[in-house]
Amino acid sequence: MDQTVRKISAEDINPRHNWGRALPSLGIMGVDFEERVDYRRLHTYRLSRARMALDNSELGALLVFDVNNIRYLTSTKIGEWERDKLSRWALLTRGSPDPILWDFGSAAVHHKLYAPWLKPKNCKAGLVGLRGTVDPAFGLMKRHAEEIAALLREAGVADMPLGVDIIEPPMMFELEKAGLKVKDGQQVMLEAREIKSIDEIALLNRAAAMVDGAYDLINEKLRPGVRENDIVAEVNKFLYTHGSDDVEAINAISGERCNPHPHNFTDRLIRPGDQAFFDILQSFMGYRTCYYRTFNVVRATDSQRDAYKKAREWLDNAMARIKPGAMTSQICEAFPKAPEFGFPDEMSAFGLQFAHGLGLALHERPIISRVVSMDHPTEIKEGMVFAIETYCPATDGYSGARIEEEVVVTDKGCKVISLFPAEELPISAKY
Repeated sequence: MDQTVRKISAEDINPRHNWGRALPSLGIMGVDFEERVDYRRLHTYRLSRARMALDNSELGALLVFDVNNIRYLTSTKIGEWERDKLSRWALLTRGSPDPILWDFGSAAVHHKLYAPWLKPKNCKAGLVGLRGTVDPAFGLMKRHAEEIAALLREAGVADMPLGVDIIEPPMMFELEKAGLKVKDGQQVMLEAREIKSIDEIALLNRAAAMVDGAYDLINEKLRPGVRENDIVAEVNKFLYTHGSDDVEAINAISGERCNPHPHNFTDRLIRPGDQAFFDILQSFMGYRTCYYRTFNVVRATDSQRDAYKKAREWLDNAMARIKPGAMTSQICEAFPKAPEFGFPDEMSAFGLQFAHGLGLALHERPIISRVVSMDHPTEIKEGMVFAIETYCPATDGYSGARIEEEVVVTDKGCKVISLFPAEELPISAKY
């Protein structure tokens, strides 16, 4: 292993925030007449943040199988099909400026040709088992565990704990047999990922802009006789046409399905008077959205309007508390307690009055919920990006309103990047 150590410079970890200007919402083509997302700068920032978090931990190295962490460290991606396969992994050792990546054989060859920011010798072919479909008894896990242990000894960190994010149990056992002490590395990676650079914010803003357009399409298509899954199909087409690399989910909930919230979609027909809400989870260059909007179809009742008004009020009150230095418990205080909207306890209501970080994963830091934040408050920091969402069941017993905004924490407060209008309840197909 190359023992050359390059110190992390201030420029490497400079997020380049400029809150005096509008948040960037740029085109996706490379051009010579304006600076857009600088992907090599993005790679340097992400890797340097991870190196800094590793240096500040008790760990000697990070071994990551989580595809979001692999992308954060290596700026590589081989398709959404690999998300749940545990088929790739990367290693970052304390003091090393470069990660090592194990990938599908042909992908490793591709990286050597097209990913010059990675050292060719650090792009290795590997296979540990594809979630057990290759029997651990065949020896692949043992082979790679011993390889990793040798690399850690070479780097002089084999006596320090090895941080791992997610892993197949037999692979963890083989690492321990190779003499390594395995500890949780996910917390270190999440610490690295919590502050977004201007390039990350630009990508998150671009992803949100795509959902702005998707909601305009929903507003146009939402009418009696259309099914929930018809809306889902149209939105998938729109997003992939506009550059999405993963439409993770489109939740489409209407009518009596609104209360309680089922978090999915069906083939239910939309009818006049339905309240309907949608959540669009997708990514652009890996950066994700989580963005709810509620509509009524043709008309709305007083109870439906009241539910929307309450959801909006809870959301606005919570957002007014967002600023650097605020604690997550302070934001939660603006959310209603579970019994106030029909749930027996906070665990039963989890995810309804809620906020969660956005980045390469749908759920990053901070997590803001009465389930955890009142007893374990954490600090809101400048440069965090998160989605904040509220839900209010209607008094008719079956309707419900759901609103969610995506916000960037600035030096003084927050800026909203989910821009499809939601101040008042929109009525689609109003005759």
